[in-house]
Amino acid sequence: MTSQLPAPGVPGLFSGSVPPGIYRLPVTETPAHAAAEAADAGWRAARLHLDGIGDKTAFLDRCAADLDFPGWFGHNWDALADCLTDLSWWRKDGEPRGYLLVAEDWDAFHKAAPETASVARTILTDAVEYWTGQQSPMAVLLA
Repeated sequence: MTSQLPAPGVPGLFSGSVPPGIYRLPVTETPAHAAAEAADAGWRAARLHLDGIGDKTAFLDRCAADLDFPGWFGHNWDALADCLTDLSWWRKDGEPRGYLLVAEDWDAFHKAAPETASVARTILTDAVEYWTGQQSPMAVLLA
């Protein structure tokens, strides 16, 4: 179960008043606005578009494209975990204050591929936990 983003909402992630985690994007927010707020706060944001994704291969391909994964991405679960805990290619312009991943159309993806979504959720959770102990935290918003 994914929890709702507590007050003060999206800005709280960037100020540190809301701990990093995986949360539902409030219905009052749009993915584009959340990503823009992240950029304004010095965070690196990415939007993962999951519309029409119905299996593992399509999910991993979409991650590679939308998250701009490096060429060494191996298109498997271990490689996804490696990419989400490396993020060196996202730091080309310096160290961001944090990382935000907005996974759009998560519910449709989960309905179309529940086992794939479950594994993906576990990997995202592990990545958030990894970055929590680092200088730049990671948060995931499911939209």
